Amino acid sequence: MEGFLAELVVKEESRAVDEYNYYYNPKGLSSVISPLSKLPYPYYIIGYLQNNPDGSFETPVLEKRQNIPPNLASLITKLTDVNNSFNSKRASIIHENIEAPSQSYTVASKEVKKDESFGGKFLDFSRSQKQKVYLGQEEKRVEEIPASQALNLSKQEQNYPQNEIIKGEIYHNQAEITPMQSLIINNSEIFIFRRIMIANKIYRQGFVINAKAFLNNLANLYFNGQPMANFTGLKLNISDRGYEISSFFSGVQIKNLNFSLKRVFGRPFSFLSATLLCEDIPKSSGRKTLNIMMIILNAIIFIGMFTIYKSAKTVMDLSNKKASFVSSVTHELKTPLTNIRMYIEMLEQGIAGNIEREAEYFHILENETSRLSRLINNVLEFSKIEQKRFDIKEGTFDDVIKDVYEIMGKSLRKEGFIFKINLDSHRFSYDREVMIQVMINLIENSIKFGTDGNLKEIVVNIRPYKKWIKISVSDTGQGIPAKELTKIFNDFYRAENAKNKRGTGIGLALVKKLIIGMGGRVYAKNNEKTPGCTITLMLPNISQTHYRQEV
Repeated sequence: MEGFLAELVVKEESRAVDEYNYYYNPKGLSSVISPLSKLPYPYYIIGYLQNNPDGSFETPVLEKRQNIPPNLASLITKLTDVNNSFNSKRASIIHENIEAPSQSYTVASKEVKKDESFGGKFLDFSRSQKQKVYLGQEEKRVEEIPASQALNLSKQEQNYPQNEIIKGEIYHNQAEITPMQSLIINNSEIFIFRRIMIANKIYRQGFVINAKAFLNNLANLYFNGQPMANFTGLKLNISDRGYEISSFFSGVQIKNLNFSLKRVFGRPFSFLSATLLCEDIPKSSGRKTLNIMMIILNAIIFIGMFTIYKSAKTVMDLSNKKASFVSSVTHELKTPLTNIRMYIEMLEQGIAGNIEREAEYFHILENETSRLSRLINNVLEFSKIEQKRFDIKEGTFDDVIKDVYEIMGKSLRKEGFIFKINLDSHRFSYDREVMIQVMINLIENSIKFGTDGNLKEIVVNIRPYKKWIKISVSDTGQGIPAKELTKIFNDFYRAENAKNKRGTGIGLALVKKLIIGMGGRVYAKNNEKTPGCTITLMLPNISQTHYRQEV
């Protein structure tokens, strides 16, 4: 609505000063008939008129006042009455500049505070609050006009100073033009006009609107037919000095008012206000979609924050594990080196005393150097696992078990372990050196955690299972806490019950990486009927068909 009113004001302000006469001189050219002489006007505009300094008036629809066509008699009568009323009201106006309203935008509610009102909840006033109180020009302006327009306006060409016409040229005059103003003539007619001063003479030019028709036009154009009209009512008011003189209502009749929004328009329509009334706000058709989007957005934010938290926690845990790993490796290296140094010094000093004791010392040195070598190999393999290339060849597992037992046999016998092997001489493909390292790691682990048990036994089972070769290493140690069965293969991870045991936390992690590197799987579970746990390796049985053909 405000846009429509502003366009109307700007259009009227842009008219030439003599356009309200029947003839006018556009830009100082020859006289032509004014476009305002063409009827009909919009139904809410009664007519255009110019109030002269002497109180008489001109209208662009009439060429000569003496000859009034019958079809214009009613219009001229109305304009005459308006002009007479204007002359009488003009005398009582101290300042022709109508005062601006105390506030251009008012938000009100029946039962709620201003910031909780209908407008505050559902409408954005950030742009509206920046708008000006005036819908057109704010200040008076001085405009240069051709003398011909001044002459046409005053109808006093014969009295115009002849010394201002030189060589057929007419000097320009200045016209002072004020912003559009309004004056309520009566309950049904309002005069919207501008004041023009030329040579100390004042003319008022504007148009007369029918109040009811004007309000009806606004409601039809900008409210009726809109979705809002289905649940709100619109009340348009025309007020004069705080008193309502005319109103128009459209939309839904409101019985229990809960929300309201009032808007007072800027000059020259400061007499006009629009109020939206509503009982309840219906749910928007897009609210469900918006709620879903908000839920999705919140979920994404939550997932993102959770992911960041988990990532940060993982980095911190990995950092702590690496620090623990460095400490463990340092300790694991220091222990065998200390033993090696001690026994070498004892041999140098001849403390052994006999050949049998020397042989025992040399056996200890061999075990410690083997232990040191295996630890170093594990660390090197762990650091190079991403670039490792596997030398996969076909064969049975007999040679691997034989080599593993040769390396670990002394440790098994020393610790009192029974070593059982249930071997199915089945051919499949694997990396022999890698599997020796894997089996040594698993057996060392079983020895380490089974030394305190009453039954010391390690059982290795090898058999085909569907499309896999299943290799399991079972011990009778203390087992693994159920909540840690899936964690023991993580890098640098050590179970709670393993904190008092020597180790680096890379043995089982290395086993998993090596087995996965050969296309296999690995998992752990506690034994059901006996103490201890079982580590199971699953390798692809890619030679199954070939082996059966050989048999």
